Amino acid sequence: MAKAWIQWSRWFLGAAVVGAGVLFAFVATLDPFGMRVHAGQAPRPIMDINQRFMYPQLVRSGRFDAAVIGTSTMRLLDPEVLSRRLDARFVNLAMNAATPWEQTQMARLFREHVQAPKRLIWGIDTTWCEADATDEARRLTPRPVPGWLSREVGWSDWPKLLNLTNLEIAGRLMAYKLGWSRERIRGDGYEVFTPPEASYDLARARSHIYASHGGAIADLAPLSPAAAIAPAESAGWHFPALSWLEESIAAFPKATQVMLVLPPAHLAAYPRQGSAAWQRYARCKADIAALARRHGAVVVDYAHASPITAQDANYWDPLHFRLAIAARFGEELAQIGKGGTARDDGAVIVLR
Repeated sequence: MAKAWIQWSRWFLGAAVVGAGVLFAFVATLDPFGMRVHAGQAPRPIMDINQRFMYPQLVRSGRFDAAVIGTSTMRLLDPEVLSRRLDARFVNLAMNAATPWEQTQMARLFREHVQAPKRLIWGIDTTWCEADATDEARRLTPRPVPGWLSREVGWSDWPKLLNLTNLEIAGRLMAYKLGWSRERIRGDGYEVFTPPEASYDLARARSHIYASHGGAIADLAPLSPAAAIAPAESAGWHFPALSWLEESIAAFPKATQVMLVLPPAHLAAYPRQGSAAWQRYARCKADIAALARRHGAVVVDYAHASPITAQDANYWDPLHFRLAIAARFGEELAQIGKGGTARDDGAVIVLR
């Protein structure tokens, strides 16, 4: 009996090792995250909706010399429009809920793998102005980018591929190769992630836009008079993540044309104008403009009351605008990038 048990155990362990080897070979051969991708090699089709895992291979492929970085507020910028208008090869590397630290890591990856980066369009959300933005607990989301995906990959990194998630994405990639599935995100990082425009419902959108007010339309008019701020309070305002931003921009070649964009969220996403929180945010924006001037960057500011940000019908929720606004956003940034002017309706402030 004991002999039979030992023999069965050996067969079981042997089968397990062989099975694991087969699964590992399957994942490694398909290489769904493009770990073997280097300059001059085509990246794999993007089959995972988590941009953090899929975008590093786009950077390492060397196909792009210009990039969009930021959060989901920048994801609807179409790289094809920017590339055509600005004579560059754009990739959209914006990631849902990307923290300032994650954005700096993506910027570093892009800088290190692109020999002569032409342009960088960086979306600067209000998270950059938070006092605790650089705290260790705020560096990563629950979906962090593995460090080994954001650098040169060595042989010691390959065993980390053997998990159920990678096996699933490898399966999706196989389905794509067999013609059974489509890529999840376009090969330049672009995806329309908002619901179909035909399904838009203003009442439902307002319930999301004003969720912090119980779904009821809020009074967003400027406070009059503005809140009084004691000098001691304003002296304590600090924005530590901006030092990361400045270090990242300074590390790019001087020939790289950098544009810092404060994207157009709905007014409900910002502090009420005139409030203490708004005045603090205004100070942060002034600091962003100052660091941009120090490094020859352009600031494009949509983060204020305007025909875009004050119209409920332009948004799905406080942060995400509809495709018509996205089209204007992209065309306008391209126009500004060429040295032109924006529409004369007060929606954008350009600081050069």
